Amino acid sequence: MQPTCAFVFEAARRLVIKCSQKQIPVAVMMITISKENYLKAIAEAEAEGNTVISALLARWLSVTPPAVTVALKRLSRDGLVTVNKSGRIQLTSVGRKVAERTILRHHLIERMLSEIFGMGWVEVHDEAERLEHAVSPAFEKKLVKMLGHRETCPHGNGLAVMNPEQRRKKGQLLLIEAEAGSTYRVRSVYERDRKLLEFLEERGIRPGTRLKVESHNYDGNAILKVERKRITLGSPVAERIWVATEHERNLH
Repeated sequence: MQPTCAFVFEAARRLVIKCSQKQIPVAVMMITISKENYLKAIAEAEAEGNTVISALLARWLSVTPPAVTVALKRLSRDGLVTVNKSGRIQLTSVGRKVAERTILRHHLIERMLSEIFGMGWVEVHDEAERLEHAVSPAFEKKLVKMLGHRETCPHGNGLAVMNPEQRRKKGQLLLIEAEAGSTYRVRSVYERDRKLLEFLEERGIRPGTRLKVESHNYDGNAILKVERKRITLGSPVAERIWVATEHERNLH
């Protein structure tokens, strides 16, 4: 007798769970675009210093809370995330591998669009979001060969996703924390917000820009000197820019 579709599906599901528990390569399990989006969002939210909960994912991914609940059940079932009693969501080792693979492909697409097609650094993130899921392992290898190994994307963010604590250990600090009277180089900016990138581009601020912090106002605004221009940045912007001194930049 031929096995029913339900039987085949259940057998495949059990294999996925067994594979994730035994750390069998991620390629064994079926990873959908939706799963990649959720896992990447969790990794990136952690990198911004957030405690990841359902409400945050709903906001980041522009989906409804019930949709997040259903997705998390599937991700938990497949051994890709854990959700504790307080609702905090964390990646398992297998889930992190999937997130890192998606981030790598996003990074390569951004570089391809920037370095080969000449797209502006403000534009490439949104395009890479759409294209990252279509990158096959074979195309990924070709991109690496063509582009070469480079640790940062056009926004200054590295292949290794670092949380704020890890960044600070490498000598980086948020612009809002920078010392008045000191000179820094912009290391990276949070890239998900297109309006933020456009705002910075208009003011001549991007990764690699040299700037001097002249003062911090009582209301949290930072007064900067960028080349010969004096610029005021509010705290919501200064909290999304990572900088380092020239000394630390040379070391890393």
